[in-house]
Amino acid sequence: MDSKKTGVYHEKQKLQFCLLHALNNLFQQQEAFTRARLNEISGKLVLDDPSKKTWTPFSIVFKPHHNAFTGNYDINVLIAALEEKDKTVVWHDRRNAASTIDLDGADDSLFGIVLNVPARRYALLWKGRHWITMRKIGGVWYNLDSDLPKPMPFESTREVRGFLDYVLSNGGEVLLVMNQKE
Repeated sequence: MDSKKTGVYHEKQKLQFCLLHALNNLFQQQEAFTRARLNEISGKLVLDDPSKKTWTPFSIVFKPHHNAFTGNYDINVLIAALEEKDKTVVWHDRRNAASTIDLDGADDSLFGIVLNVPARRYALLWKGRHWITMRKIGGVWYNLDSDLPKPMPFESTREVRGFLDYVLSNGGEVLLVMNQKE
């Protein structure tokens, strides 16, 4: 299924900018967020932090909420970015199965799902985490992982729940992105 044919927007992975790609895939829009905007959000989080760390020469590269060269933004940047778009994040309790997530509910409450999963890169030498977006578009749930060559549709909500249970059982986190109620 070609994303051009389905109309599903899908950014592919560059460096460690998976959060940037995950956000743009979530909002189905190129440059819904930019690297510059995420850097601004990260900088504001540092300024707003009451327990600011002291500056060291490493602070140029290793910032509290991201790596200045490669990206690799943290959960705080995700939450602040989503709040700018009137979304909230609900951390799914990993003790509960994915069957407790209302995937078939009204489209006006659950906007999408963001996953944070363990990842190994660079010939398995580097161990870190990877951001992945899942979104229901036109009645179909898609895995919009920026590491995939194209969006991967799920056949059913049962398959989505199976995938989410797999993510949870392998150390991943499930974050529900909700539309804010008026």
